Amino acid sequence: MAVPGDPPNGTPEGIGGGDDEFRSDEYRSVVFDEDFVRAARLQEYSAQERMGEHARAVRSRSIWSGSAGTRAGSPGRGARQGMLLVLLIATAFAAAVYMGLRNPYVPPPVGHAEPLSSTVVPLAPAGTVPGGRPADLYAQSPAAEYRIGAAGIILPAVRRTHHYTDSQVLTALSIAKDYLVQSSLDPDVLAGAASRPVRVLLDPDQLAQFDSSMTSPSGDGRHAATGWLVRFDPATTVVADSRVRVSGTLAYEEVAPDVLQVTTDHTFVYAVRPATGSPAAADGASLFTVRRELRLRFDRDDLTARRAELASAYVMAGPLDCSVEPAEGFRPLPAGAGPTTVGPAASDPYASGHPRRTAGLCGVLATPQPPVNSVSPAP
Repeated sequence: MAVPGDPPNGTPEGIGGGDDEFRSDEYRSVVFDEDFVRAARLQEYSAQERMGEHARAVRSRSIWSGSAGTRAGSPGRGARQGMLLVLLIATAFAAAVYMGLRNPYVPPPVGHAEPLSSTVVPLAPAGTVPGGRPADLYAQSPAAEYRIGAAGIILPAVRRTHHYTDSQVLTALSIAKDYLVQSSLDPDVLAGAASRPVRVLLDPDQLAQFDSSMTSPSGDGRHAATGWLVRFDPATTVVADSRVRVSGTLAYEEVAPDVLQVTTDHTFVYAVRPATGSPAAADGASLFTVRRELRLRFDRDDLTARRAELASAYVMAGPLDCSVEPAEGFRPLPAGAGPTTVGPAASDPYASGHPRRTAGLCGVLATPQPPVNSVSPAP
């Protein structure tokens, strides 16, 4: 009768028949001493421990525990490596903290807009100031061929620079044109009733200087209101014709890897009349000419925010009286006024405070010559 676990056809021939024979033949010479058994033993949880949730049947040795061959109480190789690693990390952290306190990080300087440097030169008439109707005055002056308003501010052909794309160059030129329009053609700005249209186009670093120039204008080369914009003294002068004649050029260049500069050179011709008197007087108007040369600078933040840094302004305007300070607003000589014989206001080199930088600057306004081929002014 077959015993369970025996082969169904009996034990094959040539093979030992039992465990006793297997043990006696194969492992008779093997001796399992106590050290071998202790090293090979797995550390298992007890039955009570295995009943706990998420309990593992076998404990894994930690790097902090000693190896099997070490004496009790002395750290093993893994423990020594772990302690060395922690010591290295702590040393590196302490060194980083020490170096940070000894040599604190200083962020790179952020570029700031420089203050505006402006020069305003009054031009005295060489003869009697012509008067008449605005259309007639324009037709008989070099401004007859000028365009009207913003149409006279023409953008040049656009090409990319080394560090700026053609799109960025076009943006800079369009911002410069906006600045010219708002500062030279806006009726409220011309009348001295507003300055915000110009202010919103300036770099934030220049706003304090601009505000000071509007509230406390001075001819010190930094705070002339007429350096930032064209403004007439509302107590003496009003614009007689809103169709201002304009002609000029714009140019651009990359002056630094992060600075794009636009240079503008435009002549603005205004028909003005005295603030008092009959507006309909046939000969009550006269022409007032302003030549503005501006340098505007842009970085990439300026282009994104559509603003500009006005670096410098050189302005010539007339006909004006050389003895009158033009920093606050222009006071054109009215039609029929003769040439002035009084020079610029006297300057005292012994006086305290900031001297007037434009002291002694006064030119003579050339007598306008009508164009050779006079054309009818644009409507």
